[in-house]
Amino acid sequence: METLPHDAALLIVDLQKAIDDPRWSHAGPRNNPQAEANVAALLAAWRRDGRPIVHIRHDSTDPASAYRPGSPGHAFKQEAVPLPGETVFGKRVNSAFIGTALDEWLRGRGIGTLVVAGVITNNSVEATVRMAGNLGYDVRLVADACFTFARHDRSGRLRTADEVHDLSLANMDGEYAAVVETAEVLG
Repeated sequence: METLPHDAALLIVDLQKAIDDPRWSHAGPRNNPQAEANVAALLAAWRRDGRPIVHIRHDSTDPASAYRPGSPGHAFKQEAVPLPGETVFGKRVNSAFIGTALDEWLRGRGIGTLVVAGVITNNSVEATVRMAGNLGYDVRLVADACFTFARHDRSGRLRTADEVHDLSLANMDGEYAAVVETAEVLG
């Protein structure tokens, strides 16, 4: 495992069944089909070593959203189901730090290093990582444990999921986080 403080927290963002809703892939397929397996490997390592784990769950207030509490999509994906005793924060906006007690929870435990995985790279993951960096956390963003979808840019050109993902990672790398791969974190 990469040399990280023992109290480095694994933060898994929005890895819920709603992400498989066809609405997300309307412009094209997602990238990183191995992302869930990589999240599972990270979780297994953190659980084995007794490190802190935080699950972030999107609790949409939109009645039509697949992320709405009570809908099937609101549940965590199989690879990321929290175990008893693991911390879960529900959020209503993109950043896991807005409207939650995440920052207070982390600081109250003296946690200064975060290892972040989840979805969507250019949405909730990026918003959370940027905020974490701004708040002074030392962040590792695990590129192959995140994914996104193809989307059109402002000129109407279709950008592949890999392009969207890579540009989002480039936006964060070096300023808000160090972008790493699962194998680097697990050593």
